[in-house]
Amino acid sequence: MTPKVSVVIPAYNNEQYIAETLESVLNQSYEDYEVVIADHSSVDSTMEVIESFRGHPRLRILSPTPVGGGAKANWNRVSSEARGTLIKLVCGDDLIAPTALEEQVAAFEEHPTAVLVASQRDLVDASGRIFTRRRGLQGISGLVPGAKAVRATVVAGSNIFGEPACVMFRKDLLEAEGGWDDENPYLIDEATYARICFHGDVVALRRSLATFRISGSQWSVRLAQQQSRQAIAFHKEVARKHPGLLTALDLAVGNLKAIGMSYARRLAYMRLRKRMGHELVVESTV
Repeated sequence: MTPKVSVVIPAYNNEQYIAETLESVLNQSYEDYEVVIADHSSVDSTMEVIESFRGHPRLRILSPTPVGGGAKANWNRVSSEARGTLIKLVCGDDLIAPTALEEQVAAFEEHPTAVLVASQRDLVDASGRIFTRRRGLQGISGLVPGAKAVRATVVAGSNIFGEPACVMFRKDLLEAEGGWDDENPYLIDEATYARICFHGDVVALRRSLATFRISGSQWSVRLAQQQSRQAIAFHKEVARKHPGLLTALDLAVGNLKAIGMSYARRLAYMRLRKRMGHELVVESTV
């Protein structure tokens, strides 16, 4: 039987965390879902840990994704294998709350015009200690038009939707938009969500249903120096494709905030350096 939801996990060099990630995904209060996972030819023991879960009735383990293609290659692969009408991508070192699927599916059922449901998240260090609670969804709450949500993320100068573990969306719209958008790799999630948002409404659940881990192996850390440039390029592209959505002031504010956020994030990484597991840093799959 086809499941309602597919949780897809693109793992990469996550040996320290992937078991905890899988346990959080496989222990949900909601029942009508599957889990699809593929390792991106990791150089550590990620695949061995994944294999220890083989035989779980909800879990489909794909053969390793070949080296190359960056994050997009594995994200698109696991997403294309999803059989559910709704999809949630969870990176191999993040977690979701036990009620995450149940609450997000309920939001879709309550709001038939919704194309994407996002929640807030907690931020934790490499050892799992929380240092920021209920982050995300600046400027939106409840049911909002998708275009309004996109304008809010541009003006915020950062991804208000949060990392993939925070978000559930319609799979058919991901397919219609050609898969994950990595024109600006740092914004692969935000840019893809923006495209989906223009197809309908967004539901913003202002409570934490996910946990995002900042660790030395997180590929976004290595892209921190490029984030403001890529964010500004994304803002310009939204303005070009959707005339009238953004004012000149919106763009100016969003671009300045993007620059400020890049410095703030780098400073936070420096302060958390000892808590981020830098001994585990590996090169990204490219």
